[in-house]
Amino acid sequence: MPLARTSELLADAASRGCGLPAFNVITLEHAEAIAAGAELAGTPAVLQLSQNAVAFHGGRVLPIARACAELAAACRVPLSLHLDHVEEFDLLREAPAAGFSSAMYDASALPPAENVKATAEAAAWAHRHGLHLEAELGRVGGKDGEPPLSAHAPGARTDPAEAAGYVADTGVDALAVAVGSSHAMTTRTAELDLDLIRRLAAAVPVPLVLHGSSGVPDEALAAAVAAGMVKVNIGTALNLAFTAAVRRHLAQDPAVTDPRRYLTPARAGAAETVAHLARVVSGG
Repeated sequence: MPLARTSELLADAASRGCGLPAFNVITLEHAEAIAAGAELAGTPAVLQLSQNAVAFHGGRVLPIARACAELAAACRVPLSLHLDHVEEFDLLREAPAAGFSSAMYDASALPPAENVKATAEAAAWAHRHGLHLEAELGRVGGKDGEPPLSAHAPGARTDPAEAAGYVADTGVDALAVAVGSSHAMTTRTAELDLDLIRRLAAAVPVPLVLHGSSGVPDEALAAAVAAGMVKVNIGTALNLAFTAAVRRHLAQDPAVTDPRRYLTPARAGAAETVAHLARVVSGG
């Protein structure tokens, strides 16, 4: 089916009180696994390419983005294309022509006033070019020379009143918040602050986004969605499944030289992980 728009998938998920799973793409095999897993689960999903993933592909966003768009067009469930953790405005400018309907502009490392200014400029530009823009807000530092705290640093929490003001000042369409998860966790031991999620959902007039969801147990992911989280970003969990399958195959057949021999089970393992987590997030 045609490439979906992230804003429409988010609105539909929010209206039904369920979550929208968003999975990180690094290689073409990741994208194929996400499409296959979403079909298995029967749920919409978001294909996400981060600035780091674009850098892995030599800084060229078009080849991998267009491959993702073609996969989405051949998929039996709606998939959208999202450009994630963009820190360089030049990359953001490439998003519309590359087929992205949404992007996440990450100015979280800047001091608070500069973060607001840069994000507001990014949102205004994005809206002029038909892009839905996500941003991120953790515990804002910068007081008395204190550096800003990453939204997913241990202990970081987003203040609901601060978040509401940030959305009003920047005009963003979705907000990633700090509620207890962390990026790149390889164990599912994160403890989410569900009461904070409920207070954020009541205070913030745009969909909430959970980054670092690979480290969150299934029950907590479902509870976070029930508390008001909408978009749920997942990356490391796919890499764990993918890499484990490669390791198993290489251990069983150390003389293998054809990458298809180990990429096939790796892709299948990642697809199973996608299907499972998509069901958890969407309530399917």
